[in-house]
Amino acid sequence: MAFAKFEWLLAGRYLKPSRKEGLVSVIAIFSFLGIMLGVATLIIVMAVMNGFRAELLDRILGLNGHLIVQSTTGPFDDFDAVAERLRKVPGVVTVTPFVEGQVMISAGDVSSGALVRGVRREDLLKLPTVSDNFKSGNLDAFADGNGVVIGQRLATSMGVREGADVTLMSAKGPVTPFGVAPQVKAYPVLGTFEIGMSEYDAAFVFMPLDEAQLYFQKGQGVSGLEVMVTNPTEIESYRGPIAAAIGKPAQIVDWKQMNDSFFNALQVERNVMFLILTLIILVAALNIVSGLIMLVKDKSQAIAILRTMGASQGAIMRIFFMTGAAIGTSGTLAGFVIGVLFCGNIENIRQFLSEITGTTIFDPTIYFLQQMPAKMEPSEVGAIVLMALTLSFLATLYPSWRAARLDPVDALRYE
Repeated sequence: MAFAKFEWLLAGRYLKPSRKEGLVSVIAIFSFLGIMLGVATLIIVMAVMNGFRAELLDRILGLNGHLIVQSTTGPFDDFDAVAERLRKVPGVVTVTPFVEGQVMISAGDVSSGALVRGVRREDLLKLPTVSDNFKSGNLDAFADGNGVVIGQRLATSMGVREGADVTLMSAKGPVTPFGVAPQVKAYPVLGTFEIGMSEYDAAFVFMPLDEAQLYFQKGQGVSGLEVMVTNPTEIESYRGPIAAAIGKPAQIVDWKQMNDSFFNALQVERNVMFLILTLIILVAALNIVSGLIMLVKDKSQAIAILRTMGASQGAIMRIFFMTGAAIGTSGTLAGFVIGVLFCGNIENIRQFLSEITGTTIFDPTIYFLQQMPAKMEPSEVGAIVLMALTLSFLATLYPSWRAARLDPVDALRYE
């Protein structure tokens, strides 16, 4: 049955309680604020966690291959032939041979651990995460094998600039009669890059492939092949065709396997935060219940008069349903607007709060990223709004039912 005009009128009047009903008004205000803050907080937190995951995924997949192929039958000397076969697999975008090893990098009195990755200049240019984010220098001299490219954060921590020398030391050096000697060699810094992920900017060193083969004593072989595909989210579908194209026993590891624990931890944290913040909305909805019960008790005489004038139980129930639903709906919409506006300006808000408090909010050394990300998923925002409205509507049912069941004779007798 459609809502009658007098039902709308009374519901609106009950939302503006008189001085006698001050406590009911306070409860209604806190219910509104609770739902508003709950919805806004849930939208913001979910957007930040989605953005954090998306940015990390973009940085990780932008610097590392979607799939790594390594030889299991000895030195990977025929990598160029294997790479050429892999490039013909549908969906494969690039195949990059690389040599990788851990080193100690030092300049002056400062030393740090680093990961050296040897690649060809043309392959590094195809990696926009690095080639498009140079802070100084360039790759013009990279192919000559007389220098390295390092992360900006690593360069800053060591106090080196373009043209300065850094010394690399690897524990896996030449074998001598006295054992394995460390491999030590100095290289000039050709340039620095900053991809925006502190873990990589503070630890990555790129070296020409030929020089890396010589430095790590790989001969004519490589550590493996990095394969980039068109759709990394469906990486499992590429494993079969790639394995067939390799043509020999090989170890194939995709990005999901390499980062499984990390992204699983993010997903668990996201689900827990969603559950905890949902409780805020639930508490606010329970406030609607208590507020409406008090309103029904306060309006019992008015309800009795309405019943004696011919108002049905359904009409009474709809009046109080609209009263409670108005609080929930307005709180949900206000929270939605605040959440969307906050997410759209989250980096400006972060900078503003950092300035006025004098503290570093969202420290990149802890959270890996330079800027606070926020990515709203329309379906997720819609689910949050729908959940808040559902809880609000459900919260009105019991008080509305009690109002409809009120006996007008008893109400007038004891009033």
